[in-house]
Amino acid sequence: MIVHNLSENNSVLNSFLEQIRSVEIQKDRLKFRRNIERIGEVMAYEISKSLSYSSKNVVTPLGIAPVRTFDNEIVLGTIFRAGLPFHQGLLSYFDMAENAFISAYRKYKDALKFEVFIEYIASPNLDGKTLILGDPMLATGSSMELAFHALKTKGSPKEIHFATIIASQNAIDYLEKNFANETNITLWVAAIDPELNEHSYIVPGLGDAGDLAYGQKI
Repeated sequence: MIVHNLSENNSVLNSFLEQIRSVEIQKDRLKFRRNIERIGEVMAYEISKSLSYSSKNVVTPLGIAPVRTFDNEIVLGTIFRAGLPFHQGLLSYFDMAENAFISAYRKYKDALKFEVFIEYIASPNLDGKTLILGDPMLATGSSMELAFHALKTKGSPKEIHFATIIASQNAIDYLEKNFANETNITLWVAAIDPELNEHSYIVPGLGDAGDLAYGQKI
């Protein structure tokens, strides 16, 4: 598995990260969702550079222009409610993509421990396609792994891209260990944070992305 940490290079992406992390700016739910979308758009652009391209002739009003466009059949997948604005950002650039939705939920054993369960999957056939699976916050990495294995029941993608905004170093280590032999998987991350707290929140992170985007749950 290859890991691309986009924050290693300076770009406007860092401004969007600053705004979703800020305890003052993130209070504006509309702005928070839009910044998550914008990060998805930037990530879609970065991922697009790694796709397979060929030249096509396009008829213009004045002639024919050769244009290089990607040949991959894209499927965008998302997990949890926090992934919805991130998914929309990816979809804004991959606007002809098919879509897969994984309904997952956390079942808490106590105040500190929980397990992730898959409730249902709505997905096209994935055989030979390029799967971009998004989860904005990778705390442990287990939800991404669980969702990916669930989606494999819908076919075998040719290429897999895991896309996330903030990941803990624990999650990176976990995925690198569990997908060590997978040469067709790439992880794209906007920022990597050093640790998790006792509630499995990323530190310094940004808090609960789902609550910030859509309001607190009970």
